[in-house]
Amino acid sequence: MPGLSGRVLVVDDNKVIRQLIRVNLELEGFEVVTAADGAECLEIVHRVRPDVVTLDVVMPRLDGLHTAARLRADARTHDIPIAIISACTQLEVDSGRSAGVDAFLAKPFEPTEMVRVVRRLMRRRGAEGGDPSPGATAPGDVEAVRGVEFIYGGE
Repeated sequence: MPGLSGRVLVVDDNKVIRQLIRVNLELEGFEVVTAADGAECLEIVHRVRPDVVTLDVVMPRLDGLHTAARLRADARTHDIPIAIISACTQLEVDSGRSAGVDAFLAKPFEPTEMVRVVRRLMRRRGAEGGDPSPGATAPGDVEAVRGVEFIYGGE
């Protein structure tokens, strides 16, 4: 049943990717709201009050890294877990860390990995500062570096 697992705001300028993420999360019981870029995300985030935000990096108007930084700078959204789902360069990963991104999932990705990342971030938020459910993923799925999770997508 939608909404039982929480609400996710999916932000990607590619309509097909947005739909792919949406369908896979909805199949797992998440309520999903979408936005086509960072500017739209910032317009609706206070209204939809998501539990997790997923962001692409390269988008028109406002890219994912600047969106993440703005979410972190706003007292109303600073604690929402953020996952970047994108084909990131090392510079973008480093910039994402600085912006407060919680997890990175490389494109192309396996839908099951994406759901796992979202669930993990939901649990982390629910723990309110507690440990992010150690052992929640299989060995090799997540590499924790300075508190940031790096999940490597499919081939």
